[in-house]
Amino acid sequence: METLEKELDTLIDKLNNSINFRMELENISSVYPFSKYEYIISTLLSKNVLSFDDYLELRDTYINRNLYLYLFEMAPRTFGDTWGLSHLMSLEPCLQRPNKKIDPTYQLEYDLYLPCPNGNIKVEVKASRAQDRDKADEPMIVKAFSSKSKGNFLMNFQQLKPSCCDVFIWIAAYRDSIKYWVLKNSVIQKHHDFTPQHRNENTSKREKDYDKAEIYEGQIMITNANISSIKEYMVNSRGIRQAVIEQFEA
Repeated sequence: METLEKELDTLIDKLNNSINFRMELENISSVYPFSKYEYIISTLLSKNVLSFDDYLELRDTYINRNLYLYLFEMAPRTFGDTWGLSHLMSLEPCLQRPNKKIDPTYQLEYDLYLPCPNGNIKVEVKASRAQDRDKADEPMIVKAFSSKSKGNFLMNFQQLKPSCCDVFIWIAAYRDSIKYWVLKNSVIQKHHDFTPQHRNENTSKREKDYDKAEIYEGQIMITNANISSIKEYMVNSRGIRQAVIEQFEA
């Protein structure tokens, strides 16, 4: 939104009555679908400051910068359990939902499986939305982070249970792109920043009072400081299946 506001601000400067127009904007009321931005753009068009072709370019560029912004409006469970799994299965149809016919011991402890000659690979899917850490008190949609930004970000991958699956697939949603990582369960278990999801008297101190191998359910917060630790596990959407097999066999 900051980029769009700067672009519109430059165009407003070209209006003959730009000072009065800015004062007018401070008092404008907005009711969906009419907004401040709609009013600015319609004014710029009517005053021939913005041509229709330039408007279309402005619109298309904004959409491309915010292609996945709608994901930041979803409730957490809808984003992770509904969108995340559906998105992944649309990319890789070989990934299937488990049931007791496939796995008699199945108790909802993992999300998907990948059929292989040597047995099914149990896959746990975790999705997180990249958030701007400098906007911590803002609504989720305002915190939506761009993959091209140099700012501070946070992604929290939660409810990680390495003992319940063979491989993890992580999905990270940015406002402008989607990224994927495929990690063996032992990579998660041994990660420096893998901490208990639920603290208790035995795990209250972060690094001294518990053994990572004893964590049943944990989390990893990915930030600017540690994202390099998972760099080697990043894959493109076409390489997910092969990466799952390679991580399983690693």
